[in-house]
Amino acid sequence: MKMTMHIDEDVLARVMKVTGAKTKTQAVEMALADMARRHKLKELFRQGLGMTPDELRAEFAPTAADALDSHGLIVAENKQAPYGRRRSTRQ
Repeated sequence: MKMTMHIDEDVLARVMKVTGAKTKTQAVEMALADMARRHKLKELFRQGLGMTPDELRAEFAPTAADALDSHGLIVAENKQAPYGRRRSTRQ
């Protein structure tokens, strides 16, 4: 279907770079397909997949791959490294 849309050029350029799309049309189609896929996954998770909440947590526990964002970059955690021992606040 042919249509006219106003799309932010910077966003479209990022989508093309991230997805490897060769054309603007391909980039838009890929982005829309991914959005539809994500919505379908959310619906499946809401239904519980026939699993208890504990089973779902165990099955979908974060892995090392989860530390990657959608661009394949490592996401830094906001945790402070445990260097040395903490001083006691008691006196």
